[in-house]
This record gives sequence, structure tokens and C-alpha cells, in this order.
Amino acid sequence: MKFTEQQIEKMASPISQTEEEKCKNAIHMVRDALKQLDYTDDNKDISYEVNDTFSFTLEMRKRNSDVRIKLLVQGSYANKTNIRSESDVDIAVILESTFQPNYRSGVSGNNYGFSEASFKVTSLKDDVEKALKQYYGYSGVERHDKSIKVIGNTYRVDADVVPAYRYRDYVNDYSFDKNNYVGGIMIKPDHGGSIINYPEQHISNGIEKNKRTTYRFKKLVRVIKSMREELESAGYSVPSEISSFGLESLLWNVSDSVFNKYSSLRFCFDEILKWLIDNMNEFSSFKEANGIKQLFTSGGMISAYQQFVRDLRKFYEYAI
Repeated sequence: MKFTEQQIEKMASPISQTEEEKCKNAIHMVRDALKQLDYTDDNKDISYEVNDTFSFTLEMRKRNSDVRIKLLVQGSYANKTNIRSESDVDIAVILESTFQPNYRSGVSGNNYGFSEASFKVTSLKDDVEKALKQYYGYSGVERHDKSIKVIGNTYRVDADVVPAYRYRDYVNDYSFDKNNYVGGIMIKPDHGGSIINYPEQHISNGIEKNKRTTYRFKKLVRVIKSMREELESAGYSVPSEISSFGLESLLWNVSDSVFNKYSSLRFCFDEILKWLIDNMNEFSSFKEANGIKQLFTSGGMISAYQQFVRDLRKFYEYAI
């Protein structure tokens, strides 16, 4: 299918200026609910985690305890890469007063003088669920395996609230320096296990990539997300492994020079697809946009993204 520059520019554009207010409202929703359980923001204002994003953040504490949390907008809204079909705002509720460490072999918290925490992330998830259901009603809130869904209506936005530990990786620290760690968050699904994410690094890396590519990176992330929908509308079978996060990370691995080769977005997107086709054998070494975790964790995921890129390469043409 042939796409004009006007069509590609429309896909590349942010949805609207109301997105900022939508993200702030999502934080307000969680804040107001948690106040019912004696959490307070001490009248602080919402601030930016990183400028030039919608990664709004707010710190709260539980009265008469040492429990501290941080509310953080993460995901596509925070990174300004969302498209119209992505309606949910992701809010991480991060337990900051304790953390889950990862040490190299033979090292423990005793080497750093750390003590065991009494407040667990499971308690936090129960707190958040209770607060949201009390404040918004049981029919408007659903507990899922990794998150708590707040169902939007005429006066509130759709939100996925993700309670998490603060995570510290000390594996590469050999001096027992408490501050020498790679920080992230750990999500504890109800079914068991754990998931480590790095939302702050993702946000920062996206900004830097955008600057290095003359502010084309985020535009073309929106384009490839929209193209996924175009493929499906055209009758292609898009594998379930193809996620918005995965597509953003896929483009984060594309060489900066490819984004800067042409000023026209339709030509630039074509160059990106060519580069991905030519570098398919390197997919196994690609990183998530946070620059830390491997993007593809199985051969099946690699195959799914390779097929998606092949289909998109055949599907996409630009009008001269």
C-alpha cells in the first residue's frame, strides 16, 4: 500500500495536547484513593521525572510509619509514543522505603549493613487495591496478575496501576558501596515469580535517542505502531508477541544515521525497514529501550518480529 507524506506525518503526530492532562489526572486518581488509607503527599505538586516527557511523578508516605512510595507515569504515555488505540495510562506505585537487592555470589545484605524490611510489596498491592475499590467502587476496579485496572468513564481515565518494589542490582559493585547499583523496579505477579523493569532508564534513553535523530525517533515509533494496525486491517496475521513496547524497543536499536538520512518521514520509514531486514541476524543482541535487558527472550519472539518486519516491508510503499 502506498502512503503519502501527509499520511505518515499524521501517524507520526502526538494525539493531542490533552495527553498531559490525562497523565496528571491518572496520578491524581491514585493519589486521592490512597489518601483514604492515610497516605499523604504533604501538599507537594506533581513534578516531571524527566523534562520533555509526560513522566509525571509524585512522592507519598504513610502517616505514622516509615513507608514511602512514588507514583510514576510510565510506558507509552510517559515516553510520548502512544497512539490513539492505546487508551490506558500506566502508573507505577513504587515502594521506595524498601528495596529488593541482587548481589554477586557470596555477598549478602550484611556486607552493606542492610536489614530486612517489614512492609512487603504484596501488602502494597493489597493497600492499593483496597484504596481504589473504596474510592471508585468495586465495579470500576479489577485486580489483575501484575496490575490493578481502573476502568475509565466520563470523569476518570483508564489506568493500569502497577505496584512494585524498588530494585537494586549490586552485581558489578566490588567496593560494598550502597550507592553503586543499577536501579529498577520489581513487579511481583500474583501467580508468582518476578519481573524486573527499568522505566526511568527507558524514559531517559528515549529522550536521548530522539535528540540524536533530529526528533524523528518518537515520531517513527508512532508510525510503526500505527502500521501494525494497518497490517491487521489489510488482512495480515500479526503475531501476538508484537507489542507496543517491543516495537519502540525495536526502533531504539536502529542506527541513528538511518533516522537522519532523509528529512521526509516516508523515506525515513522505508530506510528503517530496509535496515531491519538487513540486520535480522542481529535481533538476538537487541536490547530493550532501557539499554539493559535483552529485547527478545526466545527464538519464538525473534521469529515473530522477523516475520512482522518482512510483512511490513512487503506491505509498505511510499508515494513519490
